[in-house]
Amino acid sequence: MIDNQELLKRIKELDPYMRETRGYLHQHPEVSSEEWETRKFLQAEVAKLDLPITDVPRTGFYVTLDTGRPGRTVALRADIDALPIQKQPNNLKGPRKWVSKKDGVSHMCGHDGHMAVLLAAMELLYDLREKLSGKIIFLFEEGEEVGSGIAAMLEAIEPLGIEAIYGTHLTAFMPTGQICLDGGPRMAGAAVIDLEVVGQSGHGSRPDLSINPVFAGANVLTGLSSAWANQIDVSKTVTLGLTQFHAGAINNIIPETAFIGGSLRYFDVAEGLKAVETLKKVAEKTAEAHNCQIRYLDTMRIATIPVINDDNLAELAQLGAENLFPGSVVEGVQWYASESFSHYAKVAPSVFAFVGMGNEAVGSGAEHHNDYFDLDEDALSYSLGATVKFAINFLM
Repeated sequence: MIDNQELLKRIKELDPYMRETRGYLHQHPEVSSEEWETRKFLQAEVAKLDLPITDVPRTGFYVTLDTGRPGRTVALRADIDALPIQKQPNNLKGPRKWVSKKDGVSHMCGHDGHMAVLLAAMELLYDLREKLSGKIIFLFEEGEEVGSGIAAMLEAIEPLGIEAIYGTHLTAFMPTGQICLDGGPRMAGAAVIDLEVVGQSGHGSRPDLSINPVFAGANVLTGLSSAWANQIDVSKTVTLGLTQFHAGAINNIIPETAFIGGSLRYFDVAEGLKAVETLKKVAEKTAEAHNCQIRYLDTMRIATIPVINDDNLAELAQLGAENLFPGSVVEGVQWYASESFSHYAKVAPSVFAFVGMGNEAVGSGAEHHNDYFDLDEDALSYSLGATVKFAINFLM
């Protein structure tokens, strides 16, 4: 048996390591699919435990901890990429503890913390390996922010016989000390909107001799807002996040194209697919009424599906977290952001934890992907505890 006091003692001992590791990774961020130095650092830490490493194209990899005794196989996952966001020396309170040393790149989503926690979980579970059975696979996924690493990772781990996959996201909108592990939909699926309204260029003095995509595009936008109010199931919310409308560059030239970009977010897969078709129908019919056409760019696609927690694994994770940190587990939290973790459910049942890291006293709480984003390092211990408790309970 592994009692809670033993775990809590070990978590406390690993806390300085997690803070230092997170700090180094925050200072040395790398964007999606370019995490070469990040991988080198992570693998150097893994090498201290002499565990086998398997590289996954391009910069991802996984590590195997085999206890040497027959049993179940569980995977624990962290994402390793940063964002192309300019470093900001302050958080919401003032000067931040760690600042990126790389111009134009920063860890503004918490992935530095995810990596630090997974390395600590590896060390803790390695130390406990004589008390465990089965295998633990540690997944370090590249390019989560753009979805560039998930396909290669799925292909690599599919033959490993994994029976459960656990992931975590440190969350700014929950206070430090709270953990949410509900079953069912947790994070939204996403569809990318990238389309052009195609007309015919001409001189601004004779619009009748051109086909103006600006008016057509504007009517597409207003038509979509009406369609969302009247055609999308109100009990199955799909957000319409239109963020770009570009057309023309000169006052007296009617452009040939107008660009519309954005994304849809949804928790119900069928309603998400319906929303995509509704968007296309409105765009095409509106463009036709203006003698224009719609051209979909190659980037327009269903980018990811919702993160849906397996009910049984969620219950196991909730019981473990509450047992280790009484009063920490909360319910009913959903997040409209999207995550490539959703795809792991294709390999094995999965569960994704939200671990709060908002703390006004240390200046954390700014939204993810915001240059004032920062995390409360006290949250790392909660994340580590929930992670290892789940792995232990699943393997016992």
